[in-house]
Amino acid sequence: MAGRKQFDVDEALRGAMHVFWRWGYSEASIDRLVEGTGLGRSSLYGTFGDKSALFRQSLQRYAQTYHPQYDRALAGPHASPGAVMAAYLQVTLNRIADPAVPDGCLITVSATQFPALDVESQSMVRGLIDALRAMLEAALRAAGAGEREAAELALCTLATNKSLAVLSRAGFSGEDLATVAAVAARIPERRP
Repeated sequence: MAGRKQFDVDEALRGAMHVFWRWGYSEASIDRLVEGTGLGRSSLYGTFGDKSALFRQSLQRYAQTYHPQYDRALAGPHASPGAVMAAYLQVTLNRIADPAVPDGCLITVSATQFPALDVESQSMVRGLIDALRAMLEAALRAAGAGEREAAELALCTLATNKSLAVLSRAGFSGEDLATVAAVAARIPERRP
């Protein structure tokens, strides 16, 4: 039938997401995207638009895949703010340990290449980070943190999350990453 797609669009988008995740926006060439999706150039452009549009669709796919996992981990109830941080960071450790996906985090890789992104993509990356921060703050308040403490711990947890992603790409062991997460989760217990 003419005009009917002969490929799985969702699978092609997953492939593009992995290319951006592994290489970052700057190094995700059209040739790499063609190879990663299994599509020809015309099918790639005809289905997803330009590289920036495909990148934003990949970010959306990433968020739809992983943000619900964070949401479930934060749903609680949690006995303490440290337990919230530990639950959040465990989702990160689980994703990093998954051999079926690239090392690190697509949002973290994208944040490191912020100047290479167009304004709409920059806004999307920042919006996804802000959404995670808001989820963390709400869960920390529900676990007994005050307003200021929740804001500070959410920022610290996000920074730890991004650090874990970078360290995993640099080849640090799962044991090292788990140590970073465990120490970060102890921070609230040490605060006055």
